[in-house]
Amino acid sequence: MSVADFIKGSYHEFKEKVEWPKWPELQSSTIVITVATVILALFVFGVDELFSKAIKNIIDLISSLFV
Repeated sequence: MSVADFIKGSYHEFKEKVEWPKWPELQSSTIVITVATVILALFVFGVDELFSKAIKNIIDLISSLFV
């Protein structure tokens, strides 16, 4: 199979066989993904802050033992 045949086959498959989402479905999916991304980002931020403070407190505790 040549590159040209591959490109023609891919184009045909995308044009004829793929069922593309309708506009309302695409909008609702985008909203769901956006909300989930924001929630996940806030969760990761919170865990990062928690671990940062915990590690800082542990380092301060250990350093105070040797001073």
